[in-house]
Amino acid sequence: MNIAIFSDSYRPYVSGVVRSIEAYTRALAAQGHRVYLFVPRYRRSSPAGDEAGIFRFCSLPAPTNRDFALAIPLARGLVPLLRRLQIQVVHVHSPFLMGELGHWAGRRLGVPVAFTYHTLYEEYAHYVPLPFGLSRRAARWFSRRFCNRCDLVITPTPGIQQILRSYGVTSPLLALPTGISLAPFRQADPAWLRRHLGWAETGLEILLFVGRLGKEKNLEFLLRAFDRVHRQRPGTRLVLVAGGPEEHNLRRLARELGLEGAVLFAGPVPPEQVPAYYAGADLFVFASVTETQGLVLVEAKAAGLPVVAVNASGSRDVVADGCDGVLVPANEAAFAQAVLQLLADRPRLQAMRDRARANAEQYDMSRLAEQLAQAYQGLQRQSGVKE
Repeated sequence: MNIAIFSDSYRPYVSGVVRSIEAYTRALAAQGHRVYLFVPRYRRSSPAGDEAGIFRFCSLPAPTNRDFALAIPLARGLVPLLRRLQIQVVHVHSPFLMGELGHWAGRRLGVPVAFTYHTLYEEYAHYVPLPFGLSRRAARWFSRRFCNRCDLVITPTPGIQQILRSYGVTSPLLALPTGISLAPFRQADPAWLRRHLGWAETGLEILLFVGRLGKEKNLEFLLRAFDRVHRQRPGTRLVLVAGGPEEHNLRRLARELGLEGAVLFAGPVPPEQVPAYYAGADLFVFASVTETQGLVLVEAKAAGLPVVAVNASGSRDVVADGCDGVLVPANEAAFAQAVLQLLADRPRLQAMRDRARANAEQYDMSRLAEQLAQAYQGLQRQSGVKE
């Protein structure tokens, strides 16, 4: 098949959406499909360095995040280009600038439009300069409107399906998580991380977070919970593999809590090193309550790393409570207690490691890409598209 993907973000920007697009693009291409990407141009990206099949749009830096680019969704020759590429389905990954452009182009072509609902936009209302309640209601209205204009809405988990139905979404829904290539996580060296950080002979216990340093990740909660852990187990360290707009505030909170030597802000790391970070840690800790899936939870499981997470949508669809991790209420004391109990019970921790690796099999990317291709083909057979 010939597939056009439209997204408001792509590399070099780092996010769960970008990683999902990359993972599915590689897997679909490996199965013989042709995938073309229509994405923003970034100050740090060189269009000449892009591989074939990536079309960059002029963009402006976002006022609230200079690393993010807002594409200018104008392209006079877009529809003729898509016709020359013989596009059979359009898949949009945002309901905003590039998503709207992709939807418009799909309708002009007369091909089906699929939309992956990656983000619970109402949980990002703090970024909008409007009263919080009004922003949340607007996010729900906008989500319902865009979803109902698409031929298929893909959600990473069944839980997000339920949320969209509660919004009033009536379009067909398909729960299809983002998968990963399991091999790099299975083959990662568990001793590398401690060597890399200079902790090889220390006996330190490493708690790991991978993600983005944004408000929606609930990292102030995580730091305060870790403070409780560290007071009882001084040999624990929290490693944050992430960058983002909240880094300054989180560093300040770590200083205020007296955790400067116990919290390592590792920043974004090269993708090829990420599996070794998971493999070398003792626990993955995750406090976000805004996830649609939490791809990092899948990666942790693939590396055999048990998870302690707040019991929220997204996390509860990935973590099997008591099996490959522990889900706890959004309470700092309860979170810290769960971490302490697991660190003190090494046989239980090892059993969770084994089950995490086994349970990660369901996220094998090649299998999920086959399911996505089947969904595309089903849309083609139905052929009736919405306005």
